Amino acid sequence: MSDERYDVTVIGGGPGGYVAAIRAAQLGLKVALVEKENLGGVCLNWGCVPTKSLLRNAEVISLLGRGKDFGFRLEGFQADYGVAVDRSRQVSERLVKGVSVLMRENGIEVVEGTGTLQGGGSGGAGTLQVAVALKAGGGRTLATRNVILATGGRARSVPGIVPDGERVLTYREAIVLRDLPSSAVIVGAGPIGMEFAQVWQSYGCQVTVVEMLPRALPLEDEEVSAVVARNFKRQKIKLLTDTRLEGLEMTDGGVRVRVTNKKGEQILEAERVLVAIGIQPNSDNLGLDAAGVRVERGFVPVDDEMRTNVPGVYAIGDVTGKLALAHVASAQGIVAAECIAGAETRRLDYEAMPRCTYCQPQVASFGLSEAQAAERGHTFKVGKFFFLANGKALALDDRDGFVKILAEVNSGEILGAHMVGPEVTELLPELVLARTWELTPEEIARAVHAHPTLSEALMEAAHGVFGKAIHA
Repeated sequence: MSDERYDVTVIGGGPGGYVAAIRAAQLGLKVALVEKENLGGVCLNWGCVPTKSLLRNAEVISLLGRGKDFGFRLEGFQADYGVAVDRSRQVSERLVKGVSVLMRENGIEVVEGTGTLQGGGSGGAGTLQVAVALKAGGGRTLATRNVILATGGRARSVPGIVPDGERVLTYREAIVLRDLPSSAVIVGAGPIGMEFAQVWQSYGCQVTVVEMLPRALPLEDEEVSAVVARNFKRQKIKLLTDTRLEGLEMTDGGVRVRVTNKKGEQILEAERVLVAIGIQPNSDNLGLDAAGVRVERGFVPVDDEMRTNVPGVYAIGDVTGKLALAHVASAQGIVAAECIAGAETRRLDYEAMPRCTYCQPQVASFGLSEAQAAERGHTFKVGKFFFLANGKALALDDRDGFVKILAEVNSGEILGAHMVGPEVTELLPELVLARTWELTPEEIARAVHAHPTLSEALMEAAHGVFGKAIHA
């Protein structure tokens, strides 16, 4: 027998799930949220938020190491990595507590346990059931008109290599590691790998990053990747691209990693290995087969309203296989809640979703690269402006990188934007807003930007689309 009835039951309390729950409650629906670990999910607890805290520490250390440039000298400076990790945990805990408060304020019942779908349903009142194995023991069954699957993803591992959480790590173990390794091999030069490389190197760890594809940050613009690679080389972070991991073995002092590339086989010795090659969806053990929910390669396909093939069952976030980004999950959660409530909503444009990497220099982008735009047959112009000519960047002594805008010749539609440099993750929203509301580079260029600011680089790149950048 079901012991509770809800309009919406959300399984998973990460940035997709808890946002969906809040929006549904705002729309007058009775909501339960089932979470088996911690509210905030990977993002707040073991991913986005704590890594940004550690990266801030790394940035401060980097600045202190450049005292000569700023006219000061430090003697006897020591950096305590354990304290940095402690600070990152405090930041995470504060935000998680804030989410708990939001749940209470919005009248959302949080059920601590593991949720499983029980059979199918037609979407009518009380036809879906979620069985919950409670953390505290025992179980409950929630009868609900709708279910939102927001179970996220977990670290993907290399076939044949099982992380042990001690010497072979995933982001989950690495983010709480207070004992800084003296040396590390990071497998994967995507955002997670590059951000950890930055943090660990700044505290004195000797880091080697291994990437199977031809360049670091392989999903980003090729010129952007080149700027990041050049800066990592300056920071003495070793990048091995076009390099395949063949195997590893434990040694008395750590791990021996065997890789191959065009130079042949190499042996890398390190204290620890971090495997950062992406994520896999948490779609197993959810009762999806019994409920008739279609699964493709582990992901749950959805339509523009986040509906699965089963009426009343929705899915959002990493488990959908769209874009494994916290802000995408949140946006999907809002759409799902609005569709369930019958409220007006907006279709998501996944190509306009911002993508950010927070290493130094930062990387931010959306939309098509030049290669992708050409492959699709677009006739486009490119406006580019280098931070080397930006007054604020020079004042910050953070001048590497550029802003690049791609625009369709005839319509002026912004096809994509690619940035690398100081605080570009904070500059991106202006261009995303322009794309969303179909503004053109002309309108960005004509918007007066305060001087001196980093955002002037956006204005200059927009002028550059027409070959009229003022300071280029």
